[in-house]
Amino acid sequence: MQKREFTSFDVAAVIRELKESIINSRVINIYQLDDKSLLFKLRSRDGRSLALLLEAGRRLNLTSYAQEKPLTPPSFCMALRKHLKGGWIVNVEQYEFERIAVFHFRSGAGNFKLILELFGEGNVILVGEDGKILQALVYKRMRDRNILRSEPFQFPPPAGKNPFKVSKEDLFQGLSGFGDVEVVRALARFLGLGGIYAEEVLLRTGIEKTMRCSSLNHSHAEAMYNCLHEMLLQVTCGTLEPHVILDEAGSLIDVTPLRLKRYDGLMHQAYSSFNEALDEFYSRVAALDKSQAAEERDKEIRREIERLKRVMNEQEKALQEIKQRAERMKRTGDLIYAYSAELQMLLDKFSNAGRCGKSLDEVASEIIESERLSGKPNFSLESLDKGKMLITINAGDLKFQMDLRDDLYSNASRFYEEAKAAKRKLEGVKEALENTRKKIEELEAQLKDIEDEKLVKSAEAFKELAKRRIRQKRWFEKFRWFMSSDGFLVVAGKDAASNEALIKKYTGPGDIVFHADIVGAPFIVVKTEGRRPSEQCLKEAGEFAAALSRGWREGFATVDVYWVYPEQLSKTGETGEYVPRGAFVVRGRRNWMRNMPLRMAVGVSLDEETGSLSFIGGPVDAVKTRTQAYVVVAPGDFEGKELFKRILKELASKVPIEHQKKVLEASLDEVRNLIPYGRGIILSD
Repeated sequence: MQKREFTSFDVAAVIRELKESIINSRVINIYQLDDKSLLFKLRSRDGRSLALLLEAGRRLNLTSYAQEKPLTPPSFCMALRKHLKGGWIVNVEQYEFERIAVFHFRSGAGNFKLILELFGEGNVILVGEDGKILQALVYKRMRDRNILRSEPFQFPPPAGKNPFKVSKEDLFQGLSGFGDVEVVRALARFLGLGGIYAEEVLLRTGIEKTMRCSSLNHSHAEAMYNCLHEMLLQVTCGTLEPHVILDEAGSLIDVTPLRLKRYDGLMHQAYSSFNEALDEFYSRVAALDKSQAAEERDKEIRREIERLKRVMNEQEKALQEIKQRAERMKRTGDLIYAYSAELQMLLDKFSNAGRCGKSLDEVASEIIESERLSGKPNFSLESLDKGKMLITINAGDLKFQMDLRDDLYSNASRFYEEAKAAKRKLEGVKEALENTRKKIEELEAQLKDIEDEKLVKSAEAFKELAKRRIRQKRWFEKFRWFMSSDGFLVVAGKDAASNEALIKKYTGPGDIVFHADIVGAPFIVVKTEGRRPSEQCLKEAGEFAAALSRGWREGFATVDVYWVYPEQLSKTGETGEYVPRGAFVVRGRRNWMRNMPLRMAVGVSLDEETGSLSFIGGPVDAVKTRTQAYVVVAPGDFEGKELFKRILKELASKVPIEHQKKVLEASLDEVRNLIPYGRGIILSD
């Protein structure tokens, strides 16, 4: 059975991770995705963008997937923005090991708490500094508390004792008080653990879950207490083991912060964090829910096929019975004609009974007795029904009745008519049976189509999910960069600030630094990672340095470029000399690369599996190895949209026809960032 709700262990584990990632994050914006879900866009203290998803009654986790946001925010969302947008998350905690998360915010409007309830239907409640409710996702009156605006907020009554505050003796006394209740049920209720973790404790300790609480002793309680606290400490302080659990068919079952004994033998997918595991599990469940219509149609058709098969079985039985009846009626008619003389004599005896002064019963008795004495004939009289004037004839494997009021041929004709009627009915049943078979075949064909559709829908759902995944930018994506044809990362500054950061923060021993011999050129760094770069890599880095220099804007054909090691750079100039931001003094020998051509390639890379495309810019040889089609651009007079459209048109002409439209409709910004100074001319091949 698929996971339906968060457990207290889940809340503890996810909050432990959130404390490390979202504390002191700033609230950039808030979105209400539906009637239960909120998305907080956060900026972490180290500058990363985070997306925190809260779903009342269901889940809480950071997400890496883009969410569809409504055009108009609901009133609850607007209220949250009013109080929390621009503020800071200063703390997040679990209330009393319950399925409740409490977020503490500090903003210009004051200090606030946002309470997320993950039990039952769930709720999200904003509480002010005075402890009163400002806003709630759902307002309601309850027996033990009210969720109403301006009323003091109260937490719900506990689902059980806080396991962190229960001693061994408390556990023993508490469980013993349940009497004849099974220990698994008592443990789940007493500590509010839920069935899964109550069973897990008993599995790990070897205690039979059906044991009655009245049979527990202190050693049982001690074993459960030690096991439970070991699990609690692992969730709150130890190493988490996040997994998504799947059954033999690959269907999603559960997502857990610990490896649970109850799932031994099932498939486990491990994740680096519980937030990531939750994100994958619930995102995949949501994606599959979209293809649920096919699943429902599948069930309906299967039910109809089963019904029709039962109908077909009845029809086949009826067909055999009618067929046998038709054959029996015809054989009876044939037999009457075959033994017409003997049967006529039999009928005559009954018709002459009155003249002989005998009753029908006496005649029947005499006939039966005489046949018994004379041995078994081809047929014999078995009985007389005087009221209906019918005699029953036994003819071996046939037994039939003849009407004493009719003559021999009328009796035979009646059987022939019944045989014909049975044959007519037989044709009708055959037709009905054939129609039933056809319906079953049609439904089975539909079922196969639906099975194929389900596979396609599932694949499409996961493909669509993959497209929605937000990839975190890598450090070098803040700069201009490319991968050399032999796999070295080459990074360039964009301006004075990024030049300074590139050299000071991201350049290490063994790296190589390039610079064009012209004022206003950026620094280019080859990240060697302890490897020796090839001549090809150095050539490509030199071309990159030349192309990104001011020489491009001035329309130069070539510039000289040199490279040095990081230790040759210094921010200390000669006496009295000022070294501006983004500039460095170079000391020692420079390795010159003369007359480097100014040219850049722009290529398009196509992902056949997802159908997505991406644009890559850099030196010609580097781009050529990593794209399916490319164009070469040099300094020139075309600029802005005119140039970018020309580049897309040229690229479209070089890709397969099925991808041309996608290339032509690509955003111009995809190309804009790859062309120095946004101007140039396309070189012919």
